[in-house]
Amino acid sequence: MLQTIYEALMADSLIKSKTENRIKFYEYPAAGDFSGAYIIVDPLDVPLPSDYADNQWLTDDYLFQIEVWSRSLEDTESIAKQIRNVMWTVLGFAQTGGGADEYDKDFGIFRDARRYRGKIYVNQ
Repeated sequence: MLQTIYEALMADSLIKSKTENRIKFYEYPAAGDFSGAYIIVDPLDVPLPSDYADNQWLTDDYLFQIEVWSRSLEDTESIAKQIRNVMWTVLGFAQTGGGADEYDKDFGIFRDARRYRGKIYVNQ
């Protein structure tokens, strides 16, 4: 699923132009050595079986947190909004509660973290 999210995000021209190839999984950029905008994708739970029929599960339910880190508030907000659009229109994942909207004054970095939940049909 991580590769699917990566491909969907990189297919978007705004996200690709603002982040270049700085989409990471599980790893965070070093705040002291920071340039450009970063996207960090973190699974918050393992895929959970969901939607049953004839005693078989039909879908896996996923929960991800996707963060945008940037020194520009405008870039952070525009990338985060575009991620929300891609997650919904391409993958069918809805933004859920939780997350963060922060500014680290020591390093001058804006952080927008949003959570997305969605289901993907399993092949059985």
